Amino acid sequence: MTSSNGDRDDLVQEVFLQVHRSLGEFRGQSKFSTWVHRIAVNVVLMARRAAKSRPVFAAELNADLDPTDDPLPDEGAARARRIEAFRRLVDRLADKKRAVFLLHELEGLSPADISAIVDAPVLTVRTRLFYARRELTEWLREEPALAELVRALEGDASPSSSSKTRDRFEEET
Repeated sequence: MTSSNGDRDDLVQEVFLQVHRSLGEFRGQSKFSTWVHRIAVNVVLMARRAAKSRPVFAAELNADLDPTDDPLPDEGAARARRIEAFRRLVDRLADKKRAVFLLHELEGLSPADISAIVDAPVLTVRTRLFYARRELTEWLREEPALAELVRALEGDASPSSSSKTRDRFEEET
């Protein structure tokens, strides 16, 4: 739910502090991991709200774009543009939709688990996920850095080629 490695480290530390401070309040009405996820989501949402009032420098946005393998310079630059474009699109989602989308798509959590974390009914979680995907799909088509991938995913009749494109997109994001 964050884009900067430095922010992630600070937020992880804050989550552990909050867990430690609140450990006595854990009532055992849910799984411990669900309780910790909820604290993590709350910490991140609070940090995002606070960050909206601070200026962001362009150098900070690209600081954590470090390709794991050594692609050609133009491939690396294109990949970095796609990653940054996708992050911008995800950041455009409303906080509640973004949280559900990231917990489901990146963390692999089920709607039932997400429901407990975000304290919303499962149907609400599914609805937020549906609208988040729909909005992202619309925005992907409008984003020049990602439009080529979208066309390849939608227009390619060959399942293996489409699968390769989808795999490459998922690897990058």
